Amino acid sequence: MVALNHIFTFSLRDLELILEAALSQGGDFADIFMEYRHYQAVVMEEDIIKETSESIIQGIGIRVISGEKTGYAYTNDINYEKARQAALTAAAIASSPSPTRIKPLSSQVIKHDFYPLKISPDQFELEKKVDLVKEVYSACLGFDRKIIRAKVALGDVVQSLVVANSEGLYVAETRPMIRLSSLAIAEDRGKREIGFAGAGGRVGYDYFAEIYPPRQVGEEAAQEALKLLEAVEPPAGEMPVVLAAGHSGVLVHEAVGHLLEADYNRKKTSIFWNKLGQKVGSSLVRIIDDPTIPNFRGSYNVDDEGTKPGPVILIDRGIVVGYLQDRLSAKLMGLPLTGHGRRQDFTCFPLPRMSNTYIDRGEHSPEEIIKSVRKGIYAERFEGGQVEDSGKFTFTISSGRLIEEGRLTAPIKQATLIGMNIDILQNITMVGSDLAFSPQIGTCSKEGQEVPVSDGCPTLKIEKMTVGGQL
Repeated sequence: MVALNHIFTFSLRDLELILEAALSQGGDFADIFMEYRHYQAVVMEEDIIKETSESIIQGIGIRVISGEKTGYAYTNDINYEKARQAALTAAAIASSPSPTRIKPLSSQVIKHDFYPLKISPDQFELEKKVDLVKEVYSACLGFDRKIIRAKVALGDVVQSLVVANSEGLYVAETRPMIRLSSLAIAEDRGKREIGFAGAGGRVGYDYFAEIYPPRQVGEEAAQEALKLLEAVEPPAGEMPVVLAAGHSGVLVHEAVGHLLEADYNRKKTSIFWNKLGQKVGSSLVRIIDDPTIPNFRGSYNVDDEGTKPGPVILIDRGIVVGYLQDRLSAKLMGLPLTGHGRRQDFTCFPLPRMSNTYIDRGEHSPEEIIKSVRKGIYAERFEGGQVEDSGKFTFTISSGRLIEEGRLTAPIKQATLIGMNIDILQNITMVGSDLAFSPQIGTCSKEGQEVPVSDGCPTLKIEKMTVGGQL
C-alpha cells in the first residue's frame, strides 16, 4: 500500500491557500478531494489468461458551493500550481458577492476501521492472483459436460484519498476492493443459457482462502446456467410473488432506494418528496442504508466529503423517516448530514448515494412464506430494470421458480415484474427472518457516475403483483 505522504505532498498551509483561492470570488463552502487509485486485473477465457493489466489514476477535484450553485474543476496533475488553477476555475463558476473565510485545517483521526486487512490487495503477488483465476475457471468449466465455455475476471483496487474543506476538516483514508466473477455458458440440444456468479468486497485475498472458496464462484455460475436450460416460460397476470433472500435486494435498491436520495426529494422529482413522516408501506417494512457494515462493498470509513457515516433508517414500519444526504442537499433541506456524499472519482462532484441498502428481517421462516402461496412466482435473480421518478418500475427476473400448492417447482426465466413502488410496499404481507445480501460485486449508476454498492433483503411475500410472461 502506497503511503499517502508520498503521493500528496501538499502541506496543510498549501491546502489552505488552495481553499482561499477557491473562495476568492465568494461562495459559502469549498473542498478539495485528492485521490490515488491502483488497479490490477486478470481475465481468463478460452483456456488461457487473456489479460493482465495494471493502472494508476490520480488527481485532485475542487468544489465551490454558492447557494444552490456548484462550481467544480479538476486536474490529474498533482502539484500546487495546477491545483490552484483548478480552484480559481471552480471559483469563477460558483462566484457570489459574499466571501467566506476559511478555518485553519486540523487533521481528523478516524477511530474506526470497517475493513481491516491482513495484506493489502496491491501487495498480493500477481502469480497468486493468476492461480486463483485458474482455480475458478477449472471449477466452472469442469462442473458438467454441458458447460461449454467459461470466463473469469478478477479485479482489485486500492484507493487512497484526502478530503480538506473550508470548515477546517482534513481527513485521509485508504479503501481496498476486490471483485471476482465467473460466467458460464451451458448448451444442451441446441439451447444455450448463461449463468453468472461473483464474490468480493472491501477485503483482502485471505477472504478467498478462509471464508469464500474461489471454486465456489465458478460452480455457482455453472449451476445457474444448467438450471436455466430446464427453465419454462413464466405465466402472466396478477399473482403473489415471493422474493428470495439476498439477490432480490436489487429491487429494493432500484425501486425504493434511489427515490429516497435527498437530491431527488429537494428537487421534488421523487414520489417521496412530500412523504416524510407519512406511511407508504406495510407496517412490516423497515428499510435501512448502512455504510458501516464490515467489509461490505458499499462501506466506507468516511464518505467522499469527509463526513463520518452511520446507518440511516429510511422507512420504519412503513413510514418514511429519512433521506440519504450529501452536504449540499442537507444544507438546502435544513436536515442533518448522514454521510452519503459519494463520487465516482476525482473528476466528479459528490451526490447523495446509497451504500448497503436492505429491508430488515422479520419473523416468518422462508418455508412458511412459500407454503402460504397456492400459485405464484419465486424470484431468485434479477437481470435489470427501469424505475421512473413516479415510482413505476419494470424488472426482469433472470431466474426463479414457479410456486404451486406451496412448493417450489419448475425453474422459470425472463419473467417481468411490473408495478408502482408504493403499491408493492403496501402489499408486502410476510417478511422472512433470513436476511441475506447480494454477492459483493454490485455497481450503481447515477448521473453518469458509478459507485460500488451492496443490497439485501430477507424472503418477502408480495400479496399481488403484475407478472409479464406467457398468457
